[in-house]
Amino acid sequence: MYMLCMDQSPPPAKHALPPLTWLRAFEASARHLSFTIAAKELNLTQSAISQHVRNLEAFLGRDLFLRKTRALELTEDGSNYVPILREAFHLLASGTQAFTGGDRGQRLVLQCNLAFSVFWLAPRLHRLYQEHPWLVLNIVTPIWDPEKHATNASLEIRFGRPDDMSRSAERLCQDRFYPVCAPDYQDSQYDHTTARLFDCAGMTGSWNTWLSTYTGQPQSDVTVNLASTYVIAMQAARHGAGMTLSHDTLAKDLIANGTLICPFDHKLKLTEAYFLLAPSAFAETPATRTFREWLLLEMARFNEEQGT
Repeated sequence: MYMLCMDQSPPPAKHALPPLTWLRAFEASARHLSFTIAAKELNLTQSAISQHVRNLEAFLGRDLFLRKTRALELTEDGSNYVPILREAFHLLASGTQAFTGGDRGQRLVLQCNLAFSVFWLAPRLHRLYQEHPWLVLNIVTPIWDPEKHATNASLEIRFGRPDDMSRSAERLCQDRFYPVCAPDYQDSQYDHTTARLFDCAGMTGSWNTWLSTYTGQPQSDVTVNLASTYVIAMQAARHGAGMTLSHDTLAKDLIANGTLICPFDHKLKLTEAYFLLAPSAFAETPATRTFREWLLLEMARFNEEQGT
């Protein structure tokens, strides 16, 4: 008689780790306290992020968020779990960097506003390299698609309204805007009523706004030559074509060295600003950390010197 041989091995244990997609969705949502912003960061839909987090909560057997109307709040369990995840992601990123040879630790791709790159960043790069000669930069300067990240971009410097930025974006300045022109621009001693006017398209601070507050009269029929970037408008002004509106971050160095002048004392607060979009903690490298620290210190020094 043959005896039936039964498999006496224990049942397979439950997986000790949830899927990485669930963990990334939770970490990004916890950092932004928003499923919507986390979805944009991870190139997923808001519903997908929400489902990933719910799956993770079911896996862990505990709630990670308190879901309120138009807001998220971490539970005590969620707050305790976030630093564990971030440390794990950081360890994974560091180990991958070491495994692949460490080149990512020295090189970074910077997606940067074109005018900021030309008028503020480039004149200061020599100081960056003096302090950190090992750093290697690849600067990408989009014009028409500022919402899209460059492929493999490590950091981004974006120009726009504060309301359009994520919560993690770091504001670099608070600028004023005003007209500038070449010192020898011959136009009835800088008469704004006859000067040829230039500006950058799409700005909330326009010639109509500046002239209305300067003259005390509404201005709606001002003829303005528009450019897609301040680089064009300011270059035209530098070479005597007319006057352009500009703002502190772009114009102060050129005014200080006499390339441009500001013929009017009237200056208005600029709604837009430059923002640094840095990677999440687990995606940092020595290059991104070093550049961010240098940029914030350099910008703080610039703002202090200019009184802005």
